[in-house]
Amino acid sequence: MLHEYRDIVSKLKMENAHFAKIFERHNELDSQIKDVDEGREYMSDVDLDKLKKEKLQLKDEAYAMIMEYKKEHNL
Repeated sequence: MLHEYRDIVSKLKMENAHFAKIFERHNELDSQIKDVDEGREYMSDVDLDKLKKEKLQLKDEAYAMIMEYKKEHNL
């Protein structure tokens, strides 16, 4: 997630517990969605859409935190 901000993500994961939790949950959802997409797990389309929406919301929140970090640190 957000590989172009790898350095900032690493710092935020160490400095901000909320960011670390968001990042971990996003990765869990990514893995679960991939399992469904590749046929290793079954889930209804409705439930899969819910997971995808949650994943997107987490990414948006993480991105906002990254942008705030960049602004605060003049990066």
